[in-house]
Amino acid sequence: MSEGDARVAEEAADAAGIVVEMLRRMLRPLVRLLVARQIHYPVLSRVLKSLYVEVATSDFALEDKRVTLSRLSLLTGIHRREVKRMLEEPAPGEAGTPPAITLGAQVVARWTGGPPWTDAAGRPRPLSRLAESEGEPGFHALVQSVSVDIHPRSLLDEWLRLGVVHVDDEGAVVLNVAAFVPVHGFEEKAHYVGRNLRDHLAAAAANLEGAQAPFLERALYYGSLPEDAIEELEALAGEAGQAALERVNARARSLKQADAERRARGEVDVAAPRRRITFGVFVYHDEAETDGGEGRDDER
Repeated sequence: MSEGDARVAEEAADAAGIVVEMLRRMLRPLVRLLVARQIHYPVLSRVLKSLYVEVATSDFALEDKRVTLSRLSLLTGIHRREVKRMLEEPAPGEAGTPPAITLGAQVVARWTGGPPWTDAAGRPRPLSRLAESEGEPGFHALVQSVSVDIHPRSLLDEWLRLGVVHVDDEGAVVLNVAAFVPVHGFEEKAHYVGRNLRDHLAAAAANLEGAQAPFLERALYYGSLPEDAIEELEALAGEAGQAALERVNARARSLKQADAERRARGEVDVAAPRRRITFGVFVYHDEAETDGGEGRDDER
């Protein structure tokens, strides 16, 4: 092995060690959740094996060449027989989107996106349950402005079960949070956790690779604060984060509507590629850590 090859191999080993250390820190909360839910290691192992084969097949194929079992085995480190078996079986845990999610997310986006569903301050209005009441928009009209394929009462009942809305003393439907985050439905909450963390990790992984302009992926960290400061900062972060989400949501709705109008007029190439975007904010607090340099305050 030449000196150059040895140096490349050493750098690759160092990078692998750094990534493994990152994985331990990153996966600890996930493993804690799995243990708490009695999802044992063999289940996670099967899921990871399946994902290794799936990603190697879809993302690392050679141009104009068939993906062979030998290549998949080389890329993943999984034996050829095991790769073949996994290609022939359905992926473990494969499930569709919970039924309350797709339509619900669209309805909430409209409810929080602007007039007539928001008030002068931009907050989602309480809505009468049925049709228009004294010229004010109602929940029935909101749902039907998105889709006429589902009865508004059915969606209301599901949202009441999930804790997305409540009915106030005057009988109006009130959005509990200005973004669609179910309070009670574990399946629905798990769907959002998987989708949001997938995109957060995708942005972080792309930034580590450095092959393109970096995605927005920042966090503010303070390692040692009193309890009352945490309470104040959590409230402030919630207000600022919600304001940012509402502003981006309103602009996204406006752009999507304008695009739909251009497409209807034939001004947009319907064959042109389409893209998706995820924007999120989060806050988390726990006991102060004293190891690994985590006591330093910074923004990153």
